[in-house]
Amino acid sequence: MVSGRWIAIAVTGVVCAAGFCAWLVLCLLFWQGSWQLLYHPSSTVARTPASAGLGFTPVGFAAAGNGQPQLTGWWIPAGPSTDPASHLSRCTVLALHSQDGNLSDTVDHLAQLHAAGVNVFAFDYRGYGQSHFEHPSEARWLADTASALDYLANTRHIDTSAIVLDGSGLGANLALEVAAAHPDLAGIIVESPMEDPSSAIFNDARASLVPARLLVGDRWDTNAAASSLRVPSLWFLPFPKPDPNGPAQNPEIFQKVSARKMFVWLPPGKTATRNFSDELSRWLDNLQVK
Repeated sequence: MVSGRWIAIAVTGVVCAAGFCAWLVLCLLFWQGSWQLLYHPSSTVARTPASAGLGFTPVGFAAAGNGQPQLTGWWIPAGPSTDPASHLSRCTVLALHSQDGNLSDTVDHLAQLHAAGVNVFAFDYRGYGQSHFEHPSEARWLADTASALDYLANTRHIDTSAIVLDGSGLGANLALEVAAAHPDLAGIIVESPMEDPSSAIFNDARASLVPARLLVGDRWDTNAAASSLRVPSLWFLPFPKPDPNGPAQNPEIFQKVSARKMFVWLPPGKTATRNFSDELSRWLDNLQVK
């Protein structure tokens, strides 16, 4: 005969063990899939710079041990109309796209940058476009950007002091982190950075069921990066909706930057495109490029 107490203890132990195993599975699933809450890559490259009338060279770099490039990108040289004596002809803009899509979604923007008379280099992070597939993360984005800078320095023989970072969306947050670690860069263009990128992961309802901050390494501490910035910066943000409490204020992250900086509100529509081009050209003209 088995006592009822022993059976109750055994059943309780089995239920608790099953619940713990289920929780471990949930942790594993969150660890493997939480990146999709923030990053939304696409592998289909639907457009190239040729569709905007730009000459370009496809580039593969950051070779793995087997010699296969892990990253792909486009090199778009400054146009023939650019004055060879101008410092802009020596300037290269490294474009860092947002968390959505891939390079093919940035063609029109790359054309805007190129129209300022500079060289443009753009690439897809791992997991995006034709680059090697790995789950995107903050650490991988930083490593991929370091590889892009290494390619420009060692393959294109471009001095770091002639490189300007341009980031859009989460790419702007990335650009701030990279520029904070590279005070030798010429400058940085910040376009609509995300206010708190990691909140897309940690504020998800499922994150409260697991130790999310132990499972996910992404932090995107952009305020710290902005505070450490030592290179000139140009900031673009879409004009905010009217505020009954007064005129729109510069965002907090911008106020943390102590280095030389310039802020531009962009109105909606075609006016924004024209303002972007005008302010970009003016800022680049005043930039010190060796």
